Amino acid sequence: MTATPRQVGSTDGVSVAVYESGDADGPTVLAVHGYPDNHAVWDGVVELLAGRFHVVTYDVRGAGRSDKPAAVSAYRMDRLVDDLTAVIDAVSPNEPVHLLGHDWGSIQSWPAMTHEPLAGRIASFTSISGPSLDHSGAWLRRAREHPRASLRQLRHSYYIALFQLPGLPEWLARTGVLDRGIRRARSAAAAGAEPPRSVADTVNGISLYRANMIGAVGRPRPVPTHIPVQVIVAEQDPYATPDLVTGAPEPWVANLTVHRISGGHWVVSERPDVIARLVCEFVDSLPPTGPQPERGRRAGGPFAGRL
Repeated sequence: MTATPRQVGSTDGVSVAVYESGDADGPTVLAVHGYPDNHAVWDGVVELLAGRFHVVTYDVRGAGRSDKPAAVSAYRMDRLVDDLTAVIDAVSPNEPVHLLGHDWGSIQSWPAMTHEPLAGRIASFTSISGPSLDHSGAWLRRAREHPRASLRQLRHSYYIALFQLPGLPEWLARTGVLDRGIRRARSAAAAGAEPPRSVADTVNGISLYRANMIGAVGRPRPVPTHIPVQVIVAEQDPYATPDLVTGAPEPWVANLTVHRISGGHWVVSERPDVIARLVCEFVDSLPPTGPQPERGRRAGGPFAGRL
């Protein structure tokens, strides 16, 4: 979006750029982008939701106008969850939010749902092309139950091993090779739907893979959740296969809704109308949420919106 962001500080001093649109008195939808995007990947969805919701996006650390720490350790999952918590504190201190995540934005939202400081602060979660790393690790350990699906997912995840190599993925990003690969992964109907991103977004985000993938998937610690979850399955996604994104959360999510739609990995920018409609329908299916006890460390009053 073109709006000037507000800066929100995380626990380790990293400043996160936050963008707000829509009805300030409506329920809050907080959308978290993935790799190698920035908040602009949500622009089409934001435009469609803004008439009804208080819509919030932000640049994940390393992307857009947020700070870009150099250390790989600064991109660990606990740091990402701290950023998400700080944003929720800032934009909706007194009412729970409806989370919406794509790719790494979804991956980092899964542990936020069982993060103790966020208990009661998340009303629902819509996940697109970003399964929980812990759920995924547990699913892969059950490979004997679905050997073909597991092999198919591993074949589509070759780039994760590539991103662990020193120097090579950064070179591929700076020379445009990764960007050309991303374009090939978009659906044939996505011409003109590519969101703006920078080389820095692509390079910095490689640290997400180095800081988190091996440990979480190799030693999964899945935690059950009762928060309502909607999984939107992009059936032509070459990275997160339908078997993984539907099968991995099933044992751990008590209230799970699944929708399969036609689209590639970047369906959020390819088909924003479908994503916005499914978010609205999912929110409408939930019971109303009430105000939470006021959080003292962030300024702001309660929102009056109801579902």
